[in-house]
Amino acid sequence: MAWLLVVVAGFLETGFAVCLKLSHGFTRLWPTVAFCIFALGSFGLLTLSLKKLDVGPAYAVWTGIGAAGTAIYGMIFLDDLVSTLKIVSISLVIIGVIGLQLSGSSQ
Repeated sequence: MAWLLVVVAGFLETGFAVCLKLSHGFTRLWPTVAFCIFALGSFGLLTLSLKKLDVGPAYAVWTGIGAAGTAIYGMIFLDDLVSTLKIVSISLVIIGVIGLQLSGSSQ
C-alpha cells in the first residue's frame, strides 16, 4: 500500500509541474489553484508513504515518476521537443524507478 501511495504521489507531481508551467508565474488563477491541490496531494501522500518506506528509494521513485511523466506530458501536449535521446533518457529513468521500487522495502 505504501508503494501505491508513492506512485500516486508521483503522478500528482506530474500534475503540479504541468500546472506550474500553465500558471505563467502564478498569474493565472485556475492553473495556480490546481498546482496547489496537486502539490499538497503529492507531498501529503509521499509523507504518508514514508512512515513505512525507506526515504531514498521512495523519494527517487516519486521524483522519477514526476520527471518522466512531466517530460512525456510536455512532449505530447505542450509541443516540447521530441528527440531520440530524450525518449531513451526517459526510458532509463523509468527503468531506474522500477529497479528502485523493487529494491525498496517490501511494504
